[in-house]
Amino acid sequence: MFQFTPLLGAQSSSSASQSLLELDGGVKILIDVGWDEQFDIENLKDLERHAPSLSIVLLTHATSAHLAAFAHCCKYVPSFTQIPIYATSPVISLGRTLLQDIYSSTPLVSTIIPKSAIDKTSFSYQTTNSDDTPQILLETPTAEEIASYFALVHPLKYSQPHQPLPSPFSPPLNDLTITAYNAGHTLGGTIWHIQHAMESIVYAVNWNQVRENVFAGAAWLGGSGGGGAEVIEQLREPTALVCSAKGAEKTAMAGGRTKRDNLLLDMIRNTVEKGGTVLIPTDTSARVLELAYVLEHAWRREALDNTSASPLKSAKLYLASRNISATMRYAGSMLEWMDESVVREFEFESTNTGNRQHKRGDSRQGPNQAGNQQRGGKPAGPFEFRHLKLLENRKRVEKLMAGQGPRVILASDTSLQWGFSKEILEQMANNPNNLIILTEDYSSTKSDDGQHPGLKETLWQWYREGRTSLVTELGSDGLVLEQAQAAGKRLQFHDVQRVALEGKELLVYQQYLATQRQSQDFSQINKGTALESSVDAVEEDSSSSSSSDEESDPEKQGKALNTTAKAARFNRSKIEPSKEALGVNVLLRFKGVYDYDVRGKKGRDQMFPFVDKRRRADDFGELIKPEEYLRAEERDEKAGQDMRDNGTGKQEHLGKKRKWQESGLPGENGRPGTHGTGKKRQQYKTIANETPLNGADAVRVNGGGQDDESSSESDNEIEDVVTGPSKIAIKSHSVEANLRIAFIDFAGLHDHRSLSMLIPLIKPKKLVLIAGDPSETAFLAQDCQQKLRNQASIGNEKPANVVFTPSTGETVDASVDTNAWTVKLSEALTRRLHWQNVRGLGVVTLSGHLGATSTESETTTESSSRKKPKISGKDAEDVIANDNAMPAEAVPKRMPTLDVLPPNMAAATRSVAQPLHVGDLRLADLRKILQSTGHTAEFRGEGTLLIDDLVAVRKSGTGKIEVEGGGLNLTDMRVRALEGSFYTVKREIYNGLAVIAGG
Repeated sequence: MFQFTPLLGAQSSSSASQSLLELDGGVKILIDVGWDEQFDIENLKDLERHAPSLSIVLLTHATSAHLAAFAHCCKYVPSFTQIPIYATSPVISLGRTLLQDIYSSTPLVSTIIPKSAIDKTSFSYQTTNSDDTPQILLETPTAEEIASYFALVHPLKYSQPHQPLPSPFSPPLNDLTITAYNAGHTLGGTIWHIQHAMESIVYAVNWNQVRENVFAGAAWLGGSGGGGAEVIEQLREPTALVCSAKGAEKTAMAGGRTKRDNLLLDMIRNTVEKGGTVLIPTDTSARVLELAYVLEHAWRREALDNTSASPLKSAKLYLASRNISATMRYAGSMLEWMDESVVREFEFESTNTGNRQHKRGDSRQGPNQAGNQQRGGKPAGPFEFRHLKLLENRKRVEKLMAGQGPRVILASDTSLQWGFSKEILEQMANNPNNLIILTEDYSSTKSDDGQHPGLKETLWQWYREGRTSLVTELGSDGLVLEQAQAAGKRLQFHDVQRVALEGKELLVYQQYLATQRQSQDFSQINKGTALESSVDAVEEDSSSSSSSDEESDPEKQGKALNTTAKAARFNRSKIEPSKEALGVNVLLRFKGVYDYDVRGKKGRDQMFPFVDKRRRADDFGELIKPEEYLRAEERDEKAGQDMRDNGTGKQEHLGKKRKWQESGLPGENGRPGTHGTGKKRQQYKTIANETPLNGADAVRVNGGGQDDESSSESDNEIEDVVTGPSKIAIKSHSVEANLRIAFIDFAGLHDHRSLSMLIPLIKPKKLVLIAGDPSETAFLAQDCQQKLRNQASIGNEKPANVVFTPSTGETVDASVDTNAWTVKLSEALTRRLHWQNVRGLGVVTLSGHLGATSTESETTTESSSRKKPKISGKDAEDVIANDNAMPAEAVPKRMPTLDVLPPNMAAATRSVAQPLHVGDLRLADLRKILQSTGHTAEFRGEGTLLIDDLVAVRKSGTGKIEVEGGGLNLTDMRVRALEGSFYTVKREIYNGLAVIAGG
C-alpha cells in the first residue's frame, strides 16, 4: 500500500513543499517541512496533526521552500524532535545558516499567535473587530537552539542505502530502505528512493538535469560524467514516481549555460558603464553559490587581462546577507559535493600553489610576506573570494548605499520580503541607470492577500507589461539585452518591525503561555502514566512481597475505578492533578517534594519510582553522539560556546556562582570584568546570529584586502534588537521607481524538455505530480498520460489511471498493481532447496504442492511439550471452566503451506519444467574475462563482441544472448581454434549465469 498526501504546494502558487507518504503497517514518512514567505502558522495545522504518528522525516533541499518551518516544528510541535530526521551533510549545514539568517532578518518567521488562540486563553481581551487584535509573536528560536535542532539530523551520503530507525511512537518499519541521489538543483539536494516491501518509490521534487558551474546534473543518467543513455537501474521503473511540475511550460534558453552567463555579464557591463548599481536578489544557501561563483570568476578573468578596458575593473562586487560568511565557509569545505570541474580547479590551484611555494622558498619568508604574496597572486580555490566582499551588517549596507560609483550587489532574498534586497531596492529605485535582475520566474506566484501584490509580483508584472516597449541593447557577443523601464511607477513597501509588549497585551501573552505550558505538562504526565502503568503491571505480577489475600482484595477494583475517574475528570478540566492521584510519582512530578509515606501502601506505591532511560541501539551497537568525539579543531562554535552541549547554555539564576570577571564588578585596573577571559569573550561577540570568523577563515572567505565598506570597526556595532515578548507593527509607504528591470533564469530547475524526455525513460508504474500551479500540472499530466498508458497497457489488460494530480490535502492511492501472498515452506521442502549465488543474491527454483495447515496445531504441540505446573483444588476447576468457555465460533487460523510434491505428481512436473538462466550478462565484463585468459576480444558495432576473429557474441535489447561461429572455408587448424574459442565463450557465459534446473 502506498498513499500520498501533499500537505502544501500541490496545484498552488505557494512554493512551500510538504508531503506525507503512508506505507503498509502504518509507516508514515514526512518529506520536507517547507514554508513560504508569509510564514502563516495556519499552513502547519496538517503537519501538527500528523506529527504524533510520523515514523521518519526526510529533508530534500536547503531552501526556505523545503525546510523553513523546521525550527518552528522542533520548538513548538510536541514530540517532533523525537522523530528521526535524515538529510545530506550540505543540507544540514546550509539549512542551519539559512534559518539563522531568516530568524535574524524578519520577525514574521516567529509566527503570529492566531486570534482564535488568544480568544480562548484570554477572556479579558476579546474584541469584536479582528483588526484590533494584537499581532503577538511567539518566542523566537535562538541561534544556539537552531544549531541544536540541526544536530539531531542524521547525515547521509549519495547512493548509499540506509535502513532508518523508527520514532518511539512508530510501528516497525519492516526493512524500510532509503537512498539519497543527487538532484542537481542545490548543493546536497536529494532525489529520494524509498523501498518498502513491494513498493519502490522515487521522490523527485525540484531537480535539474543540466550541469552548471557548481552543481552537477541530477543522477538520473549517472550524474556528472555519467553521460548514459538510460536511467540508472536504482531509479528505473519504480512503482510510483512523485515529481514536481514546476517549469513544465518553460523552454530552456538556446545556448545553455554559457549563453546564460554571458547574458548576465553583458547586462552588468552595460549598467556599470553608465555608473549604475546592479541588484541581484538571491537566496542565502542554495543558488547563491552558482551566482557568486560566476561573478567572482568573471572579475578574476578581467583582473588578469591587462589589455582590455572592461568596465568591470572599476566596479565593486558585494554579497549582502546576515550569515553569509558561515555559508561560504561550509561551501568551501564541501567541494566533493559539487561538479567535477570545481574539484579539478581546486586540485589544480593547490598543486600550482605548492610548486610556487617550493620554488620560491616560502619557508624563509615571514607569515605576513607569505600572506601578502598569496593575496597578490591568483586565489588558491574556487570559493576563496578575492573580489567578492561579504556584508553581514545593516550599517555596512547603509554605508555602501550612501557612497557613489558602480557596484554589483548580490542580496538576500529572492522574495524581496525580508533580507537586505528589500532595503537596497528602496534606496536605488529612483535612479534610471540602476538595474534589478530577477533570477526566478514569478508568473505563477500570487500576492499575500490576493489584492495588493508584493514587491516581486509587482516587478514581474512591470517586466511582463513592459516587454512590448523593452529597452533593447546589444551586448558584447551580439546578445539582445531586454530590459523594461519602470517609468515613474510607485513601489509599495511594507516595513515589519518588532515592538515590545506592554500593559494588557503583555498579560494576554502571559495567559497564553500559561495555558500552553499547562497543556504540555498534562500531555507529558499522560505519557508518563501510560508508560509507568505497563511497567508497574509487570512489577506487580512478579512481586514476591504481594500476598494472595492482597491480590484478591475487593477494595482494589474500587481503587482502580476511583483512579480512572480521577484521570477522566483531570482530562476534562485540564487542571493539575493532586498529590493523592499521583501516588508515589509525586516525587518525580512535583519540585521540592522529597518525602512520601509508604506505610499501608500496596504495589508500586511501596517503592521509589525509578525510571530507566532506554539506550537507543541498532544491529551495530549503541548509538552515540558524534559531536562528543570531535577534535578541538573540528568543533563548531557559536559565540564561543561548544556545540557539543547541543547549544543549551547554562542559564543564570539566583544563587548561582559566577566568576569574578563575569560579575560586572571593577577589577584591579578599575574596569569591569577584565580578569582572565574577559577580553577573549569580547572577541567572540558578534551581531545577531552571525557566525564568527577569525584568523585564516576570515582571510580565506573575503580574499584580498578589505575596503572601507567592510573593514570599519564602527560598523561592527550590535543592532538594537527587541528582546522578550513582542508584537509586530507594519508601516507602509511608497517610493517612485525609475529603475530598469531584467530577467535571467538562474533558478536551476527542470524545463519541459527535461520532463518530457526523462519521465518516459524512468518508466514509472504510477506518476504523482505536485509542486506546480494548476496550469503547469494539467499541461504535464496531459503530456505524460498517453506515454505512460502505452507502457502500462502491456498485454490485454485494461490500463489503469497512471497519472495523479492531487491538490493540497487530497490523498491518492498509488499502490503497486501487484498482489503478494505469504506462503510457509515445509521443513521437508526446505531441506531439498539448492541455493545459487548470482551477484550477491540467493536464487532457487522449487516445485511443490500448495496446501493449508492450521497454526493452532503447532501452538498446541508446543504447549503440550512443555511441563505443566501441578494444579489442584479450586484453581483446577477454574482452569477447566475457562477451557470450556471457549466460544464455538472460534475457528483456528489456517496458513498456506508449500510442501513436497507427492510421487504421482513429481514425474509429470519434471517433464514440463525447463531449466532457467538467471542473471544479466554484460559484454564488457565478458570482454575483460576473455582478454585475461589470452583471447582477443573487440567490440564490432553496437552490441556485438568479436572473439579471436572467429566467434561473435550479440546481446539484444531484451537481454537475449546469441553466440555465432562460422566454420566454412577454414583450414583444420582454424577449425580447431574455432572449436576452442566457441566452447570457451560458452563456458564463460554459463559461469556468469545461474543455471537452475526446473523441478
